[in-house]
Amino acid sequence: MKDIIKKSLESTYTYQEYKDLVRSLLAEGKATGPNQSEDITNYSMLNDKRMKRLDKTIKISDQTISAIQNLKEPQTWLVLTEGWCGDAAQNLPVINKMAELNENIELKLVLRDENLELMDLFLTNGGQSIPKLIVLDKDHNALKTWGPRPAIATKLVADYKATHGVLDAQLKEDLQVWYNKDKGKSTQDDFLKLINSSIAQEV
Repeated sequence: MKDIIKKSLESTYTYQEYKDLVRSLLAEGKATGPNQSEDITNYSMLNDKRMKRLDKTIKISDQTISAIQNLKEPQTWLVLTEGWCGDAAQNLPVINKMAELNENIELKLVLRDENLELMDLFLTNGGQSIPKLIVLDKDHNALKTWGPRPAIATKLVADYKATHGVLDAQLKEDLQVWYNKDKGKSTQDDFLKLINSSIAQEV
C-alpha cells in the first residue's frame, strides 16, 4: 500500500493547479480522464463554474475552525478526483477551505483515472467512487478516509436507489438541490467527527 501511495504522491496537484488543469482542458474542449464526450465536457464546465462560486461563498463554522486549528501533527489530505465529478465539485471547495486553516495540513489532489491502483485500495462499497479523501500521517500511513459525499447525502442516495431501483437524472437534480441548501455544513460535520476521533487517538 505505501508504495502505491508514494507513487501517487509523485503526481499530485495543489487545489489551484487542479482548477487550472480543468480550465485549460476545457479551453481545448476536453475533460480530465481518458473518456471524452460532450456530456462529460459539459459536466466539467458546470463544475468549474460551481467551484468558482463555492470558493467565494462557502463559510467554515467556528466549531470547525477551532477543531482543525487544534491538529498538531503534520498530515496530508490526499484526494482522488476528476473534473467531471459533481460530488467532487461540491466538496473540494469546502475541503480546501478547511485545509487552509492549518499549516500542518497539506492538501494534494490526484486524478482517479491516472491512479487506479490507489483508487482500488480505497473503494466505496466495491466502487471507484470519488471524491475520496485519504488522511496520511507524516510517514504516509493511511489514517482515515472520507467520501465520496457527506453521510447525509450518502443516505439520500441509498434511500433513492432503494425506492426507485436506479440512480437517474432526477436523483442528480435532488442531490444538487440538497447541496445548495446544505452549503457545505454536512461535509464540515463529517470532518469534525474525523478530527475528533483522531485527537482522541492521539490522547
